[in-house]
Amino acid sequence: MNEINQFITSYSGPLTFKVAVLSLLLAFGLAQLIGLAYIWTFRGMSYSRSFVHAVALGSIVACMLMLAINNSVAAGLGIAGSLAIIRFRTAMRDPRDMVFVFASMGAGIAAGLRAHVAALLGTLIFCAAVFLLTMTEFGSQRKYDGLLRFQLPVSGDDAVAPILKRLTRSFVLVTLRKVAQGESMEHAYQVQLDDQEDRIKLVQELEGVAGIQNVSLMLQEPTVEI
Repeated sequence: MNEINQFITSYSGPLTFKVAVLSLLLAFGLAQLIGLAYIWTFRGMSYSRSFVHAVALGSIVACMLMLAINNSVAAGLGIAGSLAIIRFRTAMRDPRDMVFVFASMGAGIAAGLRAHVAALLGTLIFCAAVFLLTMTEFGSQRKYDGLLRFQLPVSGDDAVAPILKRLTRSFVLVTLRKVAQGESMEHAYQVQLDDQEDRIKLVQELEGVAGIQNVSLMLQEPTVEI
């Protein structure tokens, strides 16, 4: 426990081999935690394993550079100049990916500066914020699960409403137009479901309504928000 306390509180002082190894391991461990948060909360269309590896490895590079500088202005200027020569041409289509890269680099920089408490707490709060935003669907504009369409005789509306109220959380009529020379009406509803099993029940019970035709439920899940 004494060694752990000394490691956590070692913000300054001469750099030793032991502190350097522990700082690099801490940077790698925190970067892996950030990578796991990215994997578990990924909602995009094209998953990249190499990007996750870059998140995990970038923290080690940042930590190594900070350890090499070690409060030396000359070393800092030299490293900054050498990094300016390198041109990173990899384009990130998702701004969220860029934030994860910065989080990994930040954890590595904090560990390299031996600000271990800041590195640990910052990573934990970052990962907790990622999970919170994902679970609450913060920023999402999706309000309904699918689009329900069917054709029904004009006198058959009373049989559909009870089914929709019982098997959906909410429903909104989107379009209503005449078909079959005015003898039937085509209904289109935006529906929100409580359970996946209700999808099949909804279609089956609607198909049992007298006179109903062309029942279809188009789900919005394939359209992933990125």
